[in-house]
Amino acid sequence: MHVSAILKTKGATIITARPEDMVGTTAQLLSINRIGAVLVVDAAGGIAGILSERDIVRALASYGAPVLQMPVSDLMTRRVMTCSPDDTVASIMARMTDGRFRHMPVLDRGRLVGVISIGDVVKFRLDEYTHEVESLRSYVAGSL
Repeated sequence: MHVSAILKTKGATIITARPEDMVGTTAQLLSINRIGAVLVVDAAGGIAGILSERDIVRALASYGAPVLQMPVSDLMTRRVMTCSPDDTVASIMARMTDGRFRHMPVLDRGRLVGVISIGDVVKFRLDEYTHEVESLRSYVAGSL
């Protein structure tokens, strides 16, 4: 299966922030939308970076509450790994695991079309396995 199948199930809603947004405001955005990371986009709509809950927690541990008044650009990860809708779910799972990151923007011919998380990937794989098990049970029950 491919990343496009995950996007069909979860939808293509993309929550973004700007580099100049304050970390505190962006943390509220993460909380309100119940997401673990937000894409940071520049004025042209290009990906400038990604800011995760983990980035915020690490900065809070190092600098304390003043972090909340810092711009997102000070904390965001600038090197963002992306994938395409045609990438296989297995390959994305491996890239996320090897790279130790949990969120990946999906680009289709350079255009941002969605974001998937490791949770989306795991849920998709579990649903896939459940369907396989049910199919095998039906097959076995039908051949008895």
